[in-house]
Amino acid sequence: MSTITMRASAQICLMQIQQSLGGKLSSGEGSQCVRAKEPSSLSYSRGTEIWKKNCCRKRKTHAGLAAFFVAEGNGGSSWQCINEENMTDYEIMYDFDKLYAAHKKCRLGKAGKREVVEFELNLSEELVRLQKELEEKTYRVGAYYKFTIFDPKRREIQALSYRDRIVQHNLCDNILAPLLERYLIYDNSACRKNKGAHFAMDRLNKFFRELYRKHGTKGYILKCDIKKYFDSIDHKVLKTKLSRIIKDPDVLRLLFIIIDSYEKTPSKGLPMGNQTSQWFALYYLDSLDRLIKEKYRIKYYTRYMDDCIMIHDDKVYLNQCLKALEKHIENELLLQFNQKTQLTTIKNGVDYLGFRFYLTDTGKVIRRLRTSSKKRLKRRLKKFQREYRQEKIKLEDITHSIASYKGHLKHGHTDRLQQKIFHDFVLTKDTIITKDTKITQDSKEVKDTTAVQPAREHSPTKQARLPE
Repeated sequence: MSTITMRASAQICLMQIQQSLGGKLSSGEGSQCVRAKEPSSLSYSRGTEIWKKNCCRKRKTHAGLAAFFVAEGNGGSSWQCINEENMTDYEIMYDFDKLYAAHKKCRLGKAGKREVVEFELNLSEELVRLQKELEEKTYRVGAYYKFTIFDPKRREIQALSYRDRIVQHNLCDNILAPLLERYLIYDNSACRKNKGAHFAMDRLNKFFRELYRKHGTKGYILKCDIKKYFDSIDHKVLKTKLSRIIKDPDVLRLLFIIIDSYEKTPSKGLPMGNQTSQWFALYYLDSLDRLIKEKYRIKYYTRYMDDCIMIHDDKVYLNQCLKALEKHIENELLLQFNQKTQLTTIKNGVDYLGFRFYLTDTGKVIRRLRTSSKKRLKRRLKKFQREYRQEKIKLEDITHSIASYKGHLKHGHTDRLQQKIFHDFVLTKDTIITKDTKITQDSKEVKDTTAVQPAREHSPTKQARLPE
């Protein structure tokens, strides 16, 4: 069927349904080419209501057409009114429009990846298959593939296939995030909307200033860090916590399947590449947050994932808090603090999210880039120079990375550092000379076309300097 014929059929179908129902048929922006040989359903919206009709006809929709193409045949049943606002959480999980929206978010920045291209070659069939698995409760998490990163330290990342990431996007965006937001404290940062690393840094800045106005430079900082946090999260404890707040048994069953799909040690550990793992990790320490804020009344407290900072004017009180927190995480959460946990004066400063925070005698809060972060940045710049010289990386990619670094450095007192590092940062390309030589042996001439590569030279005409 040609596109023109399909459009005409769509208009006829729309008119027939509108005449029979007295309303307007509309489809979401995710209407795709769907072929369902089994009994499926047509959707019809009127106001806030959604009407669905189970039918024994083939349903076909074309991308961009807000219509259904009904094939020849008999059958059908009565129309049923369903209020969209009363959909259960698990019905949202297998809603086609929600899955399509999750796919669009999941493909951002990855449209050229092989797995994304292969998925989109049969987009409608893949989404319908995923929808059917979720609806019939036969969905299972696929195998993880692993890779290692070394920035800032060695970490093994476990990632899922593209179709599984679509499920996780839908689950987190429409169910987990709205639910957990109601339980998390205000200063629990990371992976939350408008509450990233810079939000946490600004909050710590504010706490420093408020303490100075009340107590001057007399203050103490308790920094706590969890030992191998993601690998140490206990599955049984996490499931118990989730069971208290999630009432939909089908959603809970899906979450348990995801939790049990990976373990570092028996019944422990979450995969760092999962979007759900970020939300689980945020909520897992919620009881610790409540203990600090509600029982010990620590006003100046912020947490970014497993990095906790508490500020108070009484050193003895913070020591008491530390002992209670250690007891809580060991007995209730089955975790341990690592050697980074320390109690220090506010004058000495504290490392937090890549910066070193200081409080001067005049009350000014100074953010300096941490020494380890400086070394890492310098190593990265040298790597850029080396790979650009060998033509392994494009200037455009380097420019984007440098712009990202500068954007992050702007959140600290790093003007002199930027001037020192970036002012003399020049990219050069190698000049490789190739010569054809002729070798004569006796009276016989032998041609030898071997390439001669002298020592690499930097051509001054092939330099690139990044824009200021």
